[in-house]
Amino acid sequence: MPIDPIALSRELIAFNTVNPPGRELACIAHLERLLADAGLKTAIQNFAPERANLVARLGGDDGKPPLCFTGHVDTVPLGNAPWRVDPFAGEIIDGKLYGRGSTDMKCGVAAFVAAVCNNAAQLRGNGGVMLAITAGEEIGCEGAFEMARAGILGRAGALVVAEPTSNVAVVGHKGALWLKLIARGVTAHGSMPHLGVNAAYKAAHAITLLESFEFNVASHPHLGAPTLNVGTVHAGLNTNSVPDRAEIGLDIRSIPALPHDRIRERFAAELGDDIEIETLVDVGAVWTDPATPWIRHVVRTAEEALGENFGEAPRTAPYFTDASVLTPALGNPPTIILGPGEAGKAHQTDEYCEVARIHQATAIYARLAADWTA
Repeated sequence: MPIDPIALSRELIAFNTVNPPGRELACIAHLERLLADAGLKTAIQNFAPERANLVARLGGDDGKPPLCFTGHVDTVPLGNAPWRVDPFAGEIIDGKLYGRGSTDMKCGVAAFVAAVCNNAAQLRGNGGVMLAITAGEEIGCEGAFEMARAGILGRAGALVVAEPTSNVAVVGHKGALWLKLIARGVTAHGSMPHLGVNAAYKAAHAITLLESFEFNVASHPHLGAPTLNVGTVHAGLNTNSVPDRAEIGLDIRSIPALPHDRIRERFAAELGDDIEIETLVDVGAVWTDPATPWIRHVVRTAEEALGENFGEAPRTAPYFTDASVLTPALGNPPTIILGPGEAGKAHQTDEYCEVARIHQATAIYARLAADWTA
């Protein structure tokens, strides 16, 4: 019986995979059963209690690397604002499928699983297909890193990332380097500050330096310039004490020409010994030349499905994806980001994905898989 991508989207949304803590295993096991029933070779990678990734393969015994589809099944928390709908019911209203993770990105996962399962008999030759379904993307691609470290993926000829793009073909995104900067001092009574060393002042000095920090690298012609944002500042435990610790949360978005090691080295040199640097998230930029033949084929396929022309300028995404980890792990194949969700609805209250986009994505994925294996 064919898999309905809308019904599968609703099934996936019903699994509460809010991360933290994640608990993606039940959702992953559900997908594994569907893929195994369709004839794919499946392997679940358990990496923590109730947390797992899934790799599924079909065909690909002729030496040509497979076409890989990837997506994650964890979601962000619901937020503080009340939802108008049950966030785990997958309710459909006016052509929109609501639920946490609908746009980011369970509907994308449902679409490529349906596309592969429903056409499995035709996808066994000439490279075949591979599905890499991950846990833990939302807090730094932890599931993808587990896959890469375990060496369970092999090579791929091309990679499709089903993150939300409204089915527009996107050829790259910036990297993300999130740092915690720590300043240490000596506590003392607030009425006798001369007896202490104020960590907040050290942090304030560091922030002043960061405000004028220059990356000294040319902007990417399509991804733009790297950016730096001080997102959090914390110091002290009470008003009447000298704080002996201060922390700064830093969000850096990088471009391909800017290695993260170089950024850390620059910070260490400019901020000096008063500031310790701890890495929280480290995922690189992704970029594929839009003139690559397979990329051009994907763009044409998506344009035909949507009935529109994307124009000459290549599209890029503002967010990072598991491709930061999986693209190098798979041998740096051409990578496209294309999914039914709407990026502007990701992480929002009353998140939704348009039903028509899910059907479009399923058709696009089926066409890409069929062309790859023809």
